[in-house]
Amino acid sequence: MAAPRILVVGAGFAGVECVRRLERGLAPGEADIVVVTPNAYQLYLPLLPQVASGVLTPQSVAVSLRRSTRHRTRILPGTAVGVDPAAKVCVVRMISGELTDQAYDYLVLAPGSVTRTFDVPGLAEHARGMKTLAEAAYLRDHVIAQLDLADASSDPADRAARLRFVVVGGGYAGTETAACLQRLTAHAVKRYPRLDPRQISWHLVDLAPRLMPELGDALGHAALDVLRRRGIEVSLGVSVARAGAAEVSLTDGRVLPTRTLIWTAGVAASPLVATLGTPTVRGRLAVTADMAVPGAPGVFALGDCAAVPDLAQDAEGAVCPPTAQHASRQGRTAAGNLIAALRGQPPRPYRHKDLGLVVDLGGADAVSKPLGVPLRGLPAQLVARGYHWAALRTNVAKTRVLANWLLNATAGDDFVRTGFQEWRPPTLRAFEHTDAYLTVEQVRARSAGGPDDWDRSSGIRGT
Repeated sequence: MAAPRILVVGAGFAGVECVRRLERGLAPGEADIVVVTPNAYQLYLPLLPQVASGVLTPQSVAVSLRRSTRHRTRILPGTAVGVDPAAKVCVVRMISGELTDQAYDYLVLAPGSVTRTFDVPGLAEHARGMKTLAEAAYLRDHVIAQLDLADASSDPADRAARLRFVVVGGGYAGTETAACLQRLTAHAVKRYPRLDPRQISWHLVDLAPRLMPELGDALGHAALDVLRRRGIEVSLGVSVARAGAAEVSLTDGRVLPTRTLIWTAGVAASPLVATLGTPTVRGRLAVTADMAVPGAPGVFALGDCAAVPDLAQDAEGAVCPPTAQHASRQGRTAAGNLIAALRGQPPRPYRHKDLGLVVDLGGADAVSKPLGVPLRGLPAQLVARGYHWAALRTNVAKTRVLANWLLNATAGDDFVRTGFQEWRPPTLRAFEHTDAYLTVEQVRARSAGGPDDWDRSSGIRGT
């Protein structure tokens, strides 16, 4: 008999940790492991703002799967766009564009999340995201392009609009993005003698009443002080009412002429979740404490796409937040439960102990809370970078990141545009491909042929 086929969807923190644990825990020949991902790397998402600001190169935060996993795992280059739990079929759109139907015995869903958007007029057409490596590379080019165009412009109004940058989202991603990119423009403007540094303005906008409330009042205020000391205008309790090509209207009535709107106002579960037809909790797949999906035999869901019960909280219905720390730990637990299912053993629920939080604001500025100990300034920066460096999967990635940090600290940046992203429209949909997923009906129609048509050795439907 063929070995059971384990299909892992996603190569983020949850998916990669699950695969690594499966490789270690499974005996040779006990199961076949296949990872579905459009890119054969794990993106180290917390360091993405440093890619956008030029501190790190894109390659340094793209950790190779072929280097960090063993040869027993097969990589399927594509994106899962639909799942039929009844037929045990996952529909994959290959990077070539064709659709293939993949059979599975066990399915691990860890497709992550996409940028959460709202029905704000003009947002999808004019906002830029910070969720993918391509978006970070595009954003760096775009910001430097605004400096180039402002330097070449003789129109004061056009120059002022190009030198105003608006970031929406006062969480970790938005705060770090605003802080790191502000440092980029502050250093770059020294190479533009026709530009007055006082003309550059950064705005951080968030609907919440506090900046990064998870940090607590003291550290939240410390981060706010760092931003304001650098000249970043922080507006809390405010959001975007309308976005245009040359201006942004805020809900407090202000209209800001700008050519740059960066949207980091939270995440939503991958659209793949909607294709299963199983219950959800605030858009995330409802799962049990052992991360099994009720009503979908052999399916586990974890990471940003799953509402994993938070057993460390006393509140009824509490679920784990979508963080890298939770995703990695859930990957380990899910791998253990999958191995237990293969061997007829009972699963165990996911429990965690919080290790703390780190926020890198660039330079010597940071706020951290390791194991509940509040830190700020250089000690917090050392903790933040030490944590990220240790969390990188391979020694090659660690070497690249450390070399980039040292080079940036000693030699600085040349502030050049690569031009690689000039052909791509700057829309959220264009980068995250949220319109590529199938409906429940389309998935079920594709898998209606039944399991007899499957080649179990390859997992692909026969012709």
